[in-house]
Amino acid sequence: MAALTGDGAAMTGPARRLRSSAARPVAGRRDRLLIVIAERSLLIALALMVLAPLVFVVLTAFMTTAQAAGPSIWPQPFHPANFAEVFTKAGLLRASANTLLYAGLSTIGVVVSSVPVAYALSRLQWRLRGATFLVVLATMMLPAQVTAVPLYVLFAKLHLVGTLAPLIVPNFFGDAFSIFLLRQFFLTIPQDYIDAARVDGAGEWRILRQIVVPLGRPAIAAVALFSFLYAWNDFFGPLLYTGENPSSWTASVALANIRSQHHVQWNLTMAATVLFMLPVVALFFVAQKAFVQGVTLTGVKG
Repeated sequence: MAALTGDGAAMTGPARRLRSSAARPVAGRRDRLLIVIAERSLLIALALMVLAPLVFVVLTAFMTTAQAAGPSIWPQPFHPANFAEVFTKAGLLRASANTLLYAGLSTIGVVVSSVPVAYALSRLQWRLRGATFLVVLATMMLPAQVTAVPLYVLFAKLHLVGTLAPLIVPNFFGDAFSIFLLRQFFLTIPQDYIDAARVDGAGEWRILRQIVVPLGRPAIAAVALFSFLYAWNDFFGPLLYTGENPSSWTASVALANIRSQHHVQWNLTMAATVLFMLPVVALFFVAQKAFVQGVTLTGVKG
C-alpha cells in the first residue's frame, strides 16, 4: 500500500507542475488585462459617459409608450414598430430625402467652389493675395445670424423662400473654413511638382486637376465630410427658409415637429432620433480614415 501511495504521489507531482504551468499564462493574461484597464481607466470612464445617453436613446426607441413613461430602462418586450410608425405619421421619409438632397448638393458646391480658391491663395502669386486671405478669414468671425436677415430678404425677393434653394445656392460661392483648411493642406504639396508641370507647359487648371486635386484627396474628403455633417445637422437654416412649407422640411425640422406633436411619446421621439443619427454614424465609419488623415495632415507645412 505504501508503494502504491508513493507511486501515486510520484505521479501527481508532474501533474501538479503541468497544472501550475498551464495556470501561469492564464494568470499572466489576466494581469495584463487588469494593467491595460487601469492605464486606460479615465478613457473608459469618459467613453461610458458618452455612450450611456446613446444606449438610453436606443433602448427607449424599442419601448412602448407605457414602458417609456415607466421606470424600466430595458424594453420588455422589444417594440420595433416605432420606426415604421415614425415614417408613416411624421413624413420622415420625405424629410430624409430633402436632407440628402440638401447635404449632397451643398457638399458638391462647397468642394467645387472652395478648391480653386484655396489653390489660388496657396500656389498662385498675385497682388493682394494676403489681404484677400485675411478677408476670407474675417468672414469666419461673422455669426450666421448676422447675415440671415439680408439673405432672407434677397431670397424672398427672388421668390425662393419655402424651397431648398436658399440652403444650397450659397454653398456654390465658397466656404471660408473649407478654403482655409484646403489652403493649409495645399501648402504641404511640394512646389517642385507644380514647377515641373509649368515647365512642361501645363496650365493652372491642368495643374489643379492632375496634380493638386489627386494629392489633396485627404483634405478634400475631410472638407466634404465636414460640409455633409453640417448640412445634415443644420436646423436654423431649414427652419428659417422652409418652416412654412412642410413638403420642403429637412430631417432636423421634422424631428423637432415630432417632438412637439408627440411630446409624451418618448419612444417615437427616440426612434426618430435613432433614424436621424444612423446615416451620419455610418458615413463616419466609412470615411473615418480619410477624415482623420485629412485633419492630421492639414496645417503641417513641410
